[in-house]
Amino acid sequence: MATKVRMDEEIAELHREIVDMGGMAKGMVDKGVRCLLTGDAALRTEMADLDRGIYRQEQVIEKHCLELIALYQPVASDLRMISTCLKIITDLNRIGRYGRDIAELSVTVDQQQDIRRIAAIPLMADQAAAMVSESIRTFVERDSEAARNLFVKDDEVDSLWNSIFREALTYMIEDPRNITVGTHLILTARYLERIADHACNIGERVVFMVTGTRLDPYARKKPPRLNGQGGGKVTSTDGYYAIPLDEK
Repeated sequence: MATKVRMDEEIAELHREIVDMGGMAKGMVDKGVRCLLTGDAALRTEMADLDRGIYRQEQVIEKHCLELIALYQPVASDLRMISTCLKIITDLNRIGRYGRDIAELSVTVDQQQDIRRIAAIPLMADQAAAMVSESIRTFVERDSEAARNLFVKDDEVDSLWNSIFREALTYMIEDPRNITVGTHLILTARYLERIADHACNIGERVVFMVTGTRLDPYARKKPPRLNGQGGGKVTSTDGYYAIPLDEK
């Protein structure tokens, strides 16, 4: 019993570490976007320190997860919780890194002219950042339904990405002098789209952590196969099908 109590305490501490790392990742996205919109050179310099910090946090959490598995040999929901943490720290690290990448692209962007021309970028940034916050919330609250809904929000971000890509191409075609900044705006939108994808990855892991069922992203919005071979069962109205744990 004492061992179980100790393991529960360690898992609670691991939970707090993940929440802290989530806050770091979200903060880096917010600051990266702010740097893009304002051209703040000091903030751009600060992002390098934040990047090192989130990398160190990933290492700390990975070590903690491996120690928990080695010491306590967790099973069932405890093991799913720890394995989820091991997976999502990579997503959180990448989210933070994309925030830094966006900040670095701000050097070539005219905050008055270019951002106004590609007006959807601030909207896309808001939606991607909101998805990061929501993915962390679903982890904290073990909200598998909200985690599934992240994929619906991702469709909206993807739509904005396509729109910005077309707008930026037009911007470059109109004046070849805009090619560099247009390319950087496309990269910015791409990074935001990837941030949203990583938020979805976290949501997918939260569903597994809570329910023990994996979502099959390739089955999204597809009807279940009728031959009984891996079609899965409908688990919600979002168009995803579950993959039983014994299927590969």
